[in-house]
Amino acid sequence: MEPESELEEDSELDQRQLSLTIACIVQRLRGSQLHSELEREARTSLHKTEVRLESLKEDLKEFLRKSGWEKKLQNAVYRELNVLPELGHACTPAEHMKEGLMYIRRAQINWEKRVLKSLNSMCTEMSIPLAKKRSADEQKELLHKWNEMGTDEPDLSRFRPVYAPKDFLEVLINLRNPNYDGGDPTGLNGSWGLINVPLKVKDLTALRNLYTELGLNYEQLGIDDSMQISPEPFEIEYIRLGQKVLSKKDSAAAQQYVRQGCPTTLRADMWALILNVNNQLADSLYYEQLKSNVIQHDLLVDNLIYKDVKLTASNDDYYFVFEDYLYQVLLCFSRDALVLDHFNYSSASPPKSYIKGKVALEDYAVVYPPNGVVPFHGFAMYVAPLCFLYHEPSKLYQVFREMYVRFFFRLHNISSHSSGIVSLCLVFETLVQTYLPQLFYHLREIGAQPLRISFKWMVRAFSGYLATDQLLFLWDRILGYNSLEILAVLAAAVFAYRAENLMEATSLAAAEAILADLSTLQVMPLLQLFLFATSN
Repeated sequence: MEPESELEEDSELDQRQLSLTIACIVQRLRGSQLHSELEREARTSLHKTEVRLESLKEDLKEFLRKSGWEKKLQNAVYRELNVLPELGHACTPAEHMKEGLMYIRRAQINWEKRVLKSLNSMCTEMSIPLAKKRSADEQKELLHKWNEMGTDEPDLSRFRPVYAPKDFLEVLINLRNPNYDGGDPTGLNGSWGLINVPLKVKDLTALRNLYTELGLNYEQLGIDDSMQISPEPFEIEYIRLGQKVLSKKDSAAAQQYVRQGCPTTLRADMWALILNVNNQLADSLYYEQLKSNVIQHDLLVDNLIYKDVKLTASNDDYYFVFEDYLYQVLLCFSRDALVLDHFNYSSASPPKSYIKGKVALEDYAVVYPPNGVVPFHGFAMYVAPLCFLYHEPSKLYQVFREMYVRFFFRLHNISSHSSGIVSLCLVFETLVQTYLPQLFYHLREIGAQPLRISFKWMVRAFSGYLATDQLLFLWDRILGYNSLEILAVLAAAVFAYRAENLMEATSLAAAEAILADLSTLQVMPLLQLFLFATSN
């Protein structure tokens, strides 16, 4: 084939891909709150003197641009581009769009069945319904103590988490592609790690290219602002630049800005801008509606949420003060049907239950819980760090929901996505095996596979393990690069930093003890050193 013909074909393919993406975004935005507001504003503008019939289209565009609606639409489109999967052919089946590899789809389906079975078993054993309407007295009592739920001490002794990260890890360890033969019966050339699926993941060179702005020649918040000189000129200038970005109300510019970190004073507004969270009156009313649903109905998963908060955040030196916020946000989250939208681009599917007496009749199947997400041990820690930034429950809720449907869902679903937990495990094991081979071999020999230690860090996005200021610097970069791969890099960097001590360990317990406390670690120096000071 002639080179010119190949270029033409590639160009046509790109054009089709672009058309498909545009059509998909238009479809998703049509019927949204923004669409109806934009339509209403456009109608109102027809009465303006500057909008003339003979140049209606151009005048309308100009009016919407000047009144700020063009920027709102641009941010909404940018949000969709950040969450949408890479679109294939127009005729690609929906399940293939969610996850392209059949063996991974099957593994996820089997995992979902196991989780639902565990939930149903708990329901049966304890003779508790999955959902019931609260009595008038119960509703009144819950409403009265809504802001003081942390003081309530319900008996949760019979409840247990549906699963913990270690249970999920065992599933991933047993994941296999039935069509793949590594072709290495001796095991000498293969991976020494626990994950044995042939997914293409980034090596150190590709990670350096992705995280260019973390390079040693770039100034960073988390390093350059921690000098003893005060105030640091870099930080002053960087704050000024951040204020300018916020004034422009541009999500793409805000995302680029936080790649070098975000000043504490600007972080709440900057993250909300990146996530396109506006906290308008309609959003506050929607939150109140969710709260009303919590007051009216008691769900079995409510007890799992209570239990998780008690086991995790309530025992954390940083987060125990936010116990009430965590209950409010997580209980409302469990009722939020808008969360179901993320299943369009997730490998997972929402679990379903049946109305009493109508088992196996599909017409009587309902999503349970209403948001389709079964909380697991540690789930509350996705919300806890955000409580430092947002003190208004409605805005805190919206930011958490957007963080979940963009990032956190990938940490507890089986998928081949580059930010999915399977890929993160592979990136971590590949980095440690390649650049710390002696350490990897030593830990493997003493029965302390590195992934068994680091998995819980990655599943929680390091929440509850790092000091809060360091965690927020890390999450800045997750938002900035729209990727979770930095979690695997940091996990490998921690092993590199503690390598000398780990080489002295003689058991899994000893290795875990060495890595038990990460609260003193400085995230950015660790990442920079591992990414850019590690020799190939």
